[in-house]
Amino acid sequence: MTLATVVLPKHENAPIPDLDIHHVGGRIGAEISNVTLSSTLQPSIIAAIRQALLRHKVIFFRNQTHLTDVEQESFGRLLGDLVPHPTVPSLEGTQAILELDGARGERASSWHTDVTFRAAYPKISILRGHVVPERGGDTTWSNTETAYEELPEVFRDFIDKLWAVHSNEYDYVGDRGGNIPESAIKRYKQIFTSTVYEAEHPLVHVHSETGKRSLIIGHFVKRITGFGTADSQRIISILHDHATRPENTVRWRWSVGDVAIWDNRATLHRAVDDYDDQPRIVRRTTIAGEVPVSVDGQRSRERVQGSPSIAA
Repeated sequence: MTLATVVLPKHENAPIPDLDIHHVGGRIGAEISNVTLSSTLQPSIIAAIRQALLRHKVIFFRNQTHLTDVEQESFGRLLGDLVPHPTVPSLEGTQAILELDGARGERASSWHTDVTFRAAYPKISILRGHVVPERGGDTTWSNTETAYEELPEVFRDFIDKLWAVHSNEYDYVGDRGGNIPESAIKRYKQIFTSTVYEAEHPLVHVHSETGKRSLIIGHFVKRITGFGTADSQRIISILHDHATRPENTVRWRWSVGDVAIWDNRATLHRAVDDYDDQPRIVRRTTIAGEVPVSVDGQRSRERVQGSPSIAA
């Protein structure tokens, strides 16, 4: 079986062979406890990891302290092609590792899906705990598939037809007010938006592997196409509230060497900014994804710094 043909088990509760899996949340999240991540894992184990990822949306591996930056990237290549961040330089000596250091103000404490300001945003993200605080600094994920499924049918029919514009030029400070150092805001403006991207995605897309529908929302959304700012925010708030209900979320307390892998096509996540001035450094690799497809078969589109919109 090739990686591209991995499918979910026919029965929802069918065991995934060779992996010791324990649910963490009721609707999202599982811990896998008998796997040492490396570039030498057998294809059958990689296939089983991919199955677990599709089912549970985010999977956790404890105590992977043997992983170096190079080995994290080597393992990531077993899941697909690595893709660097579009604007933030990769960690020195690596191809595509994004280092997030809380001491530099890099605290992604708002709900988002990685890099949705690009038409073909990453399909998988891999995050490793490098330095963790003694308290706080958890990461929370939400299931945007179950969030969509629990909406009233009449509302699902409505949003199935809607599109939204995403951009990396967004409100970085948000509701954190004066907690963001001026140096972090300056760095954000100089680096994160060194090239401004916009992508127009359907609010609801069809997952390329499972065929299930899920939401594309998060803090990179600027507006819903055809709606003004106020009405856009009302609609987005409804979707956000469903996606981030406790029933649709899971929260992970980091230890050094922990690795989280999530399906970026069916989740939101948020790094909880409650660790004050304690050190927190995590390192992320992402796997190249496909352009999302709407319910009616249209593909997402992209615009770069004022150039004409083009189909991706």
